[in-house]
Amino acid sequence: MKQVKNIIFDVGDVLLSYRWKYMLMDYGFTEEEAVRIGTEMFDDPEGLWGLLDLGTVSQQEIIERYCKKYPKDEKVIRWFIGHGEYMPVARPKVWALVHKLKEQGYKVYLLSNYSEELFKKHTEYADFMNDIDGLIVSYMIHKAKPDRAIYEALCEKYRLEPSECLFFDDRLENVQAAVNYGMQAKQVLSKEGLVEDLEKIVQGCEIF
Repeated sequence: MKQVKNIIFDVGDVLLSYRWKYMLMDYGFTEEEAVRIGTEMFDDPEGLWGLLDLGTVSQQEIIERYCKKYPKDEKVIRWFIGHGEYMPVARPKVWALVHKLKEQGYKVYLLSNYSEELFKKHTEYADFMNDIDGLIVSYMIHKAKPDRAIYEALCEKYRLEPSECLFFDDRLENVQAAVNYGMQAKQVLSKEGLVEDLEKIVQGCEIF
């Protein structure tokens, strides 16, 4: 692994887990119905959730578009998007390792696709926010991973050399985009795998 000075993290399914299915089941749906509604929102053919992350359309407008398209699920869609605080699950062991990396002198950054409202709700009580040196979130610049522009924005804002950056993301296309930009990058396939990688870095070991 080349000399790394900056460690960059995605947020969802990296620094946080999501309990969206159980959130919908808490609302009163069966597991099958919860999966159907979640898939309906996250994998909408028009990319409404991705549009929410870009920040070019308000959250309320996105909700109205969903409800017009899926009137049967209007009530739960309004509740789900409006109550994002019930979705994230902490990863304390990961957060503790982020803090150790910070103590060792690494600079820590976030690079994530998120709407403004959900990002603030999901990170409000997250310990890792105390350790970051900077962040670029898609809603801030209306660009989202894997668009090269969002990687450029982070490096330009904080004067980072891509070759000195190590990026962790759960999506392969985002990892590949980082590599194409000149960063070192690794896909996060599980919380346990990320913990193992971060422990190796803390100990001065290679992860590739």
